[in-house]
Amino acid sequence: MSKPSKAILKQMVTVPRRWGSLPTVDGYVMREFMVKFSILIMVFAILFVLSDVFNDLSDFLDEGAPVFDTIRYFLLRLPGNITFVLPISVLLGCMWTMAMFGKNLEVTAMRASGLSLLRCGRSIFLVGILVSLVNIYFNEMLVPQYNLRAEQEMTRLTRKPGYLDDYQKLLVFKSFDDHRTWRFETFDDGGEYHGVTLKMFREDGTLDRYITCNSAEYHFEKGWIFHDGSETEYTLDGFMSKGDKPFETLIVGKELVSETPVDIKNAVRAVDQLPCWTILEMLTNSEFMSTRARGIYWTMFWYRLAFPWASFIAVFLGIPLATKNERSGIMMAVITAVVIIVAYIVTSEAFKVFGQWGIIPPLVAGLSPTLAFIAYGYWNVRRDQI
Repeated sequence: MSKPSKAILKQMVTVPRRWGSLPTVDGYVMREFMVKFSILIMVFAILFVLSDVFNDLSDFLDEGAPVFDTIRYFLLRLPGNITFVLPISVLLGCMWTMAMFGKNLEVTAMRASGLSLLRCGRSIFLVGILVSLVNIYFNEMLVPQYNLRAEQEMTRLTRKPGYLDDYQKLLVFKSFDDHRTWRFETFDDGGEYHGVTLKMFREDGTLDRYITCNSAEYHFEKGWIFHDGSETEYTLDGFMSKGDKPFETLIVGKELVSETPVDIKNAVRAVDQLPCWTILEMLTNSEFMSTRARGIYWTMFWYRLAFPWASFIAVFLGIPLATKNERSGIMMAVITAVVIIVAYIVTSEAFKVFGQWGIIPPLVAGLSPTLAFIAYGYWNVRRDQI
């Protein structure tokens, strides 16, 4: 069938826009999209699993790891892979659906009846929002802990017996203000800390005090309580000690040591393994955090809030690209959309690095790529309303 003439298109423009409830149209678009979206999710998830298998399986085979433990490792990797699968699946599913509608002239029929591109794809937009919320849940609740458990499984299955237990016990922490360095031979979540060493430094960086003890505990009101150890004070130049002072119990208050066990535990974890609320809590409670560290955490906070909305951006990109350029074909539209979504991911990662380096403000680094691409997608949809 030939394309509608310009005269017909002008008549189509005069048809009043319809924004109300259209259950039949919305249900049909939703059904067609969900079939294609589900297929793409399964295909991409399988491809990511196969990629992990090719990369890591040889390590497990070399160490003779049990089959069920190996399978558990790959399952633990799955939530992190899905966060990357969702946006591209939404994008291609949207384009696949709208391209088939265009091929069958269904988009032409809907627009001739007064439906804009925004209204035609409303049910897909709703799915995009829902998928973005699911992605936020994955990023905040599942991915950090599952990635950590996957790393622990990899270490346990590919290292010598007992390596992981020794590795997890040993913990080293440097305070955010660079005035204290901790070392724990055993850092237990139950509140028991053994083989504790604490070095305290002055403002000029010279060593002020050195505390070593067999065990320590943290009291919410009193601060840190050290047991069975010794304290050594140093001269102003930080080189000469004034002699060891043994003690049975030594209390160091919050005014001297502000970090808590929770602060220490969170700080030694990679920042991308922390949920947003933990990052915000650390930023709020750590008043002595250095400017560099604060910039890193704020950048990651805004980035973690913004990046899951890539699925919503994919809908904005997919609908106009799938329906506007019939002469170049659907393949060119798919390539264009994939290039744009990859550009978004690369830009977001680059801005995150710039923010962590302090080159640009954390708020700009975390939010601007997402806001810019959403604005670009909305402009594309508005431009191709007719």
